[in-house]
Amino acid sequence: MVRIRVLVVDDHRIFAESLAAALAAEPDVDVSAAGSGPAAQRCLERAVAEGRRFDVLLVDSDLAAVSAGVPAQRESGSAPPTADGIALVAGVRVSHPELRTVVLAERDDARRAALALQAGASGWVAKDSSLSRLLAVIRGVLREETHLPPALLTGVLRELTAARKHRTDSERLVESLTPREHEVLRCMVAGLGRKDVAARLFLSPHTVRTHMQNVLGKLGVHSTLAAVALARRAGVRPADLPGLPGQGLAGDVVERSGQLA
Repeated sequence: MVRIRVLVVDDHRIFAESLAAALAAEPDVDVSAAGSGPAAQRCLERAVAEGRRFDVLLVDSDLAAVSAGVPAQRESGSAPPTADGIALVAGVRVSHPELRTVVLAERDDARRAALALQAGASGWVAKDSSLSRLLAVIRGVLREETHLPPALLTGVLRELTAARKHRTDSERLVESLTPREHEVLRCMVAGLGRKDVAARLFLSPHTVRTHMQNVLGKLGVHSTLAAVALARRAGVRPADLPGLPGQGLAGDVVERSGQLA
């Protein structure tokens, strides 16, 4: 029998334990649980090292930003960032491209579902769905299917169309930057301040300040946070920062028990 290895990621203990226990009762499913984004990443890396990769990741849409291991800051008046379960989906898409992800949500939300698909999710399932429905989605995404509730389809398509337009507009603005300004923008996306950018690019802080002001002006924004948000929509990758320590992965993972540490 081909077994399906599933990792449940949810910081709500009772729900995670109940779901993991229910899935573990299936004869062809092995299930593990993690209580945070960093714990999930740790579990995935450990599985790869031991030659037993996971097949499907079930992620809470509202996974706490702190537990996801990403900053929760946002510019005043702007839309909330995807610093939660959807951010974890995006990270896993890069580090474990073979893994299928399904987002579990308290409520149907076309905008959030569209963000999840853009981040790389293969499915969106309400938490109050039946176990048989969830299992059908798990098996479906392993067949390269995409699963959304029928009631969300129209809204999700509308959101994806609008997002594509915004991305195109953002790409056009980014293309107006000079190569040096683009390099400065990548450093901004990486979270570097003016002095750090100056040290990295071997420029004076005054010159970097001028470049940053030019970047903001050409992008039509008034803050670094807004510039970074626009750059991300345009697909600008952060500058590589070799030699900087990564964030540690914390949190315990309990294998096949349906319980969170």
